[in-house]
Amino acid sequence: MDSDDLGTTPGLPDETFEHDGLITKRHQRASAFAFLRPRSGELLWDLGAGSGAVAIEWCRAAADARAVAVERDPERAGRARRNGERLASGRVEVLVGDVPGLLGTLPRPDAVFVGGGASAEVLDRCWDALGAGGRLVVHGVTIDTEGLLVEAYRSRGGSLARLGVETAEPLGRFLGWRPLRPVVQWACVKGSSS
Repeated sequence: MDSDDLGTTPGLPDETFEHDGLITKRHQRASAFAFLRPRSGELLWDLGAGSGAVAIEWCRAAADARAVAVERDPERAGRARRNGERLASGRVEVLVGDVPGLLGTLPRPDAVFVGGGASAEVLDRCWDALGAGGRLVVHGVTIDTEGLLVEAYRSRGGSLARLGVETAEPLGRFLGWRPLRPVVQWACVKGSSS
């Protein structure tokens, strides 16, 4: 399928992207975009980018939107680059490295998505980089990250949700539900007084 035939609404099928299983899954990605709200000309940081799916969908969703994706694993970063060139050519910059080490080198974002590598330091630095009205969405799948997001919610407000998704698949001659790993999602908009 040609990338132009996919439309611009976030939530593309996971199979659209080359990935190794570490991808923000379709339903969870679509939910993140309800809070990220891409706008024309804006810049997203996609931290812990994996396949680059969030950065790519950000760029596809709004005219002239751009993204910087940071991925520490060189093989995954290569996949993200290939996905970006195929689905949002010239609009996704993929950097290889650890998120904390690269944050100080990135241009100021309008929104940030943290899909992997969340820590108190990363969240604080992302928050500080955002201007008034900047959006921050963080997904966590570990108990450790869940605790971090609960604390972020308590201190900064926003929205805290646990996303559970189950998809139908064959189970013998019947259909059964296969659950995806639950994701804890913290989303927050930075106010003018922050």
